[in-house]
Amino acid sequence: MNGRPGRAGSTALIVGGVGLGLLASVVGLSVVGAVEEQDDTASVGFAKDLKAGHVPADYAAWIQRAGELCDEVSAPLVAAQIAAESGWNPEAESPVGAQGLSQFMPGTWKTWGVDAAGKDGSDEPDGEADPFTPGDAIMTQARYDCWLADKIGRMGVEGDITRLLLAAYNAGPGAVQEYGGVPPYPETQGYVTRIVGSMPKYTEGDPVDADSPFGDRVVAGARKWLGTPYSWGGGGPEGPGRGFAQGANTVGFDCSSLVQYAVYYASGGDVLPPRVTQLQANAGEAVSRDDMRPGDAILFKLNGGSYDHVGIYIGDGQFIHAPKTGDVVKIADLDESYYASKPQKVRRFG
Repeated sequence: MNGRPGRAGSTALIVGGVGLGLLASVVGLSVVGAVEEQDDTASVGFAKDLKAGHVPADYAAWIQRAGELCDEVSAPLVAAQIAAESGWNPEAESPVGAQGLSQFMPGTWKTWGVDAAGKDGSDEPDGEADPFTPGDAIMTQARYDCWLADKIGRMGVEGDITRLLLAAYNAGPGAVQEYGGVPPYPETQGYVTRIVGSMPKYTEGDPVDADSPFGDRVVAGARKWLGTPYSWGGGGPEGPGRGFAQGANTVGFDCSSLVQYAVYYASGGDVLPPRVTQLQANAGEAVSRDDMRPGDAILFKLNGGSYDHVGIYIGDGQFIHAPKTGDVVKIADLDESYYASKPQKVRRFG
């Protein structure tokens, strides 16, 4: 595909069949109440740190360095991308000619190649940008990712910047602009889903206690982000993300992405709920309100019609949720009159 530096190996469709074009139009990225003036300073950083021991030791320092080139590109993103592109083989060559760890086509490399390291593995440039030299490939990948993020921002394409830059890396920025989001190519959609879904594996954070009940792990995954800003369209299984529309200046979660993250975190990457509230309302297992337990998703019809808000029950009549623009991830009471008076349903994901 035009502009693609590498070759993706997966052809799986986005979970739930929801591309970013649809995400921009559904109510499930719910905004509860009136939209408030956005405070551009109310932002948290992307999860930038690499989890120790999950990448080849020779590459770890380069990947961490690459994740510091711009706000939109993190070390976990770089690592997940390399795993998808080459499977950590620095000598990889694809059938179409893509080369090295980051699978750059020769023409793209000629424009973007960075001389960052020596072929002997040293940290000193050796006078040649080489796609088969790991330090050169890793820093070039991050440089190109940062450029794509900036270009997409200037295009005005709305959506999660992580997914959009990955789509542009695979299919070219022109395809992202043409379709106003992730293009409907199975290869590109699979590539994006595969990388975003594997980012938590490479992200430093609290370990998941596999011996604790699943619901407790869901609650723990959500509690990690208490105080994180609400960002309409932001966040996903990889953690907080920059939103769009009224969330464009904020890195955080909206209600459904917080649930998606917490369930994915709890399952160790095995369960990925749909991205939007309306689809979450029919995913997983139906549970009666009387049988609800910690870790279950509780959904509300706040504005009539379909279910347009979701949170995670934590016990004792409380739930964690991302309420609205201008607010933060917080704990609320289910018996608060505003929520108690609204239609509710409960879903269990594990």
